[in-house]
Amino acid sequence: MQGKIRLALTKGRLEKDTVQLLEKAGLNMETIKNPQRKLILDIPGYPLEIILLKGSDVATYVEHGVADLGVVGKDVLLEKPKPVYEVADLGFGACRMAVAGETSLCPDNKKLLRIASKYPKIAREHFERKGQSVEIIEQQGSVELAPLMGLSDVIVDIVETGNTLKANGLIVLEEIVHISARLIVNKVSYKTRRIEVNALIDLLEKQVRIRREQ
Repeated sequence: MQGKIRLALTKGRLEKDTVQLLEKAGLNMETIKNPQRKLILDIPGYPLEIILLKGSDVATYVEHGVADLGVVGKDVLLEKPKPVYEVADLGFGACRMAVAGETSLCPDNKKLLRIASKYPKIAREHFERKGQSVEIIEQQGSVELAPLMGLSDVIVDIVETGNTLKANGLIVLEEIVHISARLIVNKVSYKTRRIEVNALIDLLEKQVRIRREQ
């Protein structure tokens, strides 16, 4: 007999929003609401085990079958693609991947455009599609500083409210892609544990539909 389905969650906001969906579906989520530093949590009354991870690790755990399913931002999937199935857009964690800078952007395809970003792959591919030569300067901290200090011409980053950009004298110059939380599934689990996996997918998708209709 196979054990519980494992669901990998991104610690933080995506975790809390997923827990809320599961709770509204009738699951007892008290153990994860009070984890007491535990990273592996059983959900009483339902064959489900939750693993709490950094967002960048969720897809890796699902890829290797350590977790059957996972919830992760679309930005992670675009920046570091993994051979997993993306089965649902959960709707929450909505934001934009955008190009931002101090003034209107009129790229000169003959000029090398310097771009600071935590997402070098997304940034490079976006500008290459436009035929723009770029130098990518990978950043991990406050990427908004780069154009202000002359390190880059523009940045590529996630924008939610735009308040941080505005506070630093930057504006959105171009939107690249819509970002939100996605439900992903291990390819083997989707075949060998289809009934259990689909039951959890259906449960979450039903709650997403209800939330959208409210």
